[in-house]
Amino acid sequence: MLMRIVLALFFLSLAANVAFALSDPHWLAIPAMLLGWYLADMLSGAVHMYMDYRPCRPGMGLDKLYFYPGSRESEEYQTMFRTAMRRINPLERLVYDFKNHHPRPDALGRRGVVRLIGSTVLAGALPLSILMNVACLIWQVPSWAVAGMVALLLGGAFAQYFHGTLHRAHNPWIVEGMRSVGLLMTPQAHQLHHDTLKRDFSTNCGWSNPLLNRVFATAYNRRWLRDEGLEPTG
Repeated sequence: MLMRIVLALFFLSLAANVAFALSDPHWLAIPAMLLGWYLADMLSGAVHMYMDYRPCRPGMGLDKLYFYPGSRESEEYQTMFRTAMRRINPLERLVYDFKNHHPRPDALGRRGVVRLIGSTVLAGALPLSILMNVACLIWQVPSWAVAGMVALLLGGAFAQYFHGTLHRAHNPWIVEGMRSVGLLMTPQAHQLHHDTLKRDFSTNCGWSNPLLNRVFATAYNRRWLRDEGLEPTG
């Protein structure tokens, strides 16, 4: 219930920003929105890269969950899962979730939109949207800049949802339409990430992958990011 209230506040705040952007239409809104969409894609990739390679805290039982051989619907697994999740903080849960996604990618596609976007909205999109509301009330923020922020907020808030659609056979028509014009990436393009875990971390449209691939190569070659971080250890 609380998360639904948070999401309602976000969409109200976002609607206010859309109204500000439409109050004085400007041709610069189009490049600004494309830039915002690019930046959202880059953020999705940077977060994905960090989460994939950030080591899990050892001794929390996460390795037993990750390599559990039996059914994940079993009472034994569910008990182990609840115990392990109580031992770690919200960031560590997200880190584990990203790693657990690699051997079980379809699980992400089965999750509901509220679960997929809730933490992103609460931690980032809602505060930024409200700050833009306040800025528009205090100063004369150019409408094109607000339009760019709207695109960034939408792309950022829905990043994990867009990621989930890459692991789902059937998606809403708007997702398929956005893929057809290149605003969202295809499952085939995202598979390049799963094939190597060393490239193409961005999961919105993939526009920023060429740049982030270079960033990753530098960080990996300098051993800032190591293979040991890809899986939980005991």
